[in-house]
Amino acid sequence: MVHLAAQAGVRYSLQNPHAYVDANLVGFVNMLEGCRHHGTRHLVYASTSSVYGANSKMPFSIHDNVDHPLSLYAATKKANELMAHTYSHLYGLPVTGLRFFTVYGPWGRPDMALFLFTKAMLAQEPIRIFNQGLMKRDFTYIDDIVEGVRRVMEVLPAPDADWSGMQPDPGTSCAPYRLYNIGNHQPVELMHLIATLEHALGVTAVKEFLPMQPGDVPATYADIDDLTRAIDFRPATPIEVGVERFVGWYRDEWLPIGG
Repeated sequence: MVHLAAQAGVRYSLQNPHAYVDANLVGFVNMLEGCRHHGTRHLVYASTSSVYGANSKMPFSIHDNVDHPLSLYAATKKANELMAHTYSHLYGLPVTGLRFFTVYGPWGRPDMALFLFTKAMLAQEPIRIFNQGLMKRDFTYIDDIVEGVRRVMEVLPAPDADWSGMQPDPGTSCAPYRLYNIGNHQPVELMHLIATLEHALGVTAVKEFLPMQPGDVPATYADIDDLTRAIDFRPATPIEVGVERFVGWYRDEWLPIGG
C-alpha cells in the first residue's frame, strides 16, 4: 500500500487547520486500520521535510530529533510518523515513511512556487518572493521521487537489532518501521531557481520581495545516506533539467486547459 494522499501545504494550514486534522490525522488512522485488518504486506506513506521545523543543523538527518514543528501541517505529518510506529509495534505492520523534500515537476501542485511563478511571469505579473529571497530548498524532481518510492516498496523494513530504548534512534526501531529522507541532497537558492525559470521561459520576472511567512523555514537539505544504502538510489536531477522539463510540460499540457 502506497499512501500519498494528504492535505498538504504550510500556509494553508494557518487558514484551515481543521482540514489538516480531518485528512492527515483521521484519514491516516483509517489507512492504518485498513492495513491492519487486511494484512497489508508493506505500508509506504509520504511524510515531509517540514517535520524538521526549527532544526538548523544541516543536512537534516532522520536520526535527529524532530519535536519542534513550525506549522500545523508539519505537526500532523510528525503525528503520522508516530501513529505509524504505534501500529508497527502493536500489530507487526511493516511501515516506511518517506520525508519528501520540495517535490516539483509536471502535474505538481498548483499552489507550489514553481507553478505560481510560471503563471505570474507569463502573465507579466509580479512574483512574491518571501524572506527577501534568502531561501534555500532541496528541490526534488518528481521522476526521482517516483523511482525512490518504487524501490522502497520492495524493501520491507525489519526490526533494528541494535536499537536501544536507552538511546533511542528516531530513524529506526525495534519494530518493523523505517524513515527515510528523499531529496536531491543539493540545496538551491530561491533566486537561482527564479533565474533558471526566467531562462527557460524567456521572461524576466517582476519581483516583489516580502518578509518570511509564518511556518516557513529558511532552508532545507536532505541527508539521504540511509535511503541510498537501503535502495541503491540517489535523486540527482539538476534543477536546470527539471525546470526545463516542467516548462515544456506547462506550455504543452497546462496552458491549453486554462492553466
